[in-house]
Amino acid sequence: MNILLMEDDAVLSDILLDYLRESFSVDYAFNSQEVHKLLASKKYHLFIFDINVTGKNGLDLLEELRSYSDTTPTIFITAYTDTAYLQRAFDLGAHDYIKKPFELQELHARIQNTKRLFNIDTNTEIQISPTMSYSSLKNEILKEGVTISLGAKDSKLLAYFLNNSERLISTEELTQNVWDYDSMPSDATLRSHIRTIRDIIGKEKITTVRGEGYIYE
Repeated sequence: MNILLMEDDAVLSDILLDYLRESFSVDYAFNSQEVHKLLASKKYHLFIFDINVTGKNGLDLLEELRSYSDTTPTIFITAYTDTAYLQRAFDLGAHDYIKKPFELQELHARIQNTKRLFNIDTNTEIQISPTMSYSSLKNEILKEGVTISLGAKDSKLLAYFLNNSERLISTEELTQNVWDYDSMPSDATLRSHIRTIRDIIGKEKITTVRGEGYIYE
């Protein structure tokens, strides 16, 4: 299940990411501008937006996305007790909310409820070839009957390639969507991860476009 989290509280966002990434694929945005950058290259099953963030708030962002006919289910995080904010959230098309402070298990339960309500297909098995498949949930590749475990970054990188096949993906796009902002890898580190993936799935699957990026075929 692909989730996009927008939260500008650094401490809370780290806690949420550590917890949610144990069960889901989660991308993080600090503000609405970063949300738009992520949406330009990827689709999500669920948005989790804090209402009160720096710049355009979560409510205004959802209103904008709905005007583009984006119907992605949305859960709001809020510290507000004024029901007017919640009413506007529902009027804009949000379907659930959770008030700060909250238990992580409660958020997980609300996400699972969203999955049931919207019948979200979260099949994590992707066929790479007739004899090879990838499980994003288990971070594993099954190749000719042999299970190969992937590191967390290698798994997320492969998942990004698989979800964005047949198009040029820049180095910047890869690093922004696979690594956290404060832990961006060097070019050598990125090449090392890609080499690891190529050694498993075949060098011909990922083509290097010199000076521009990569294409998964």
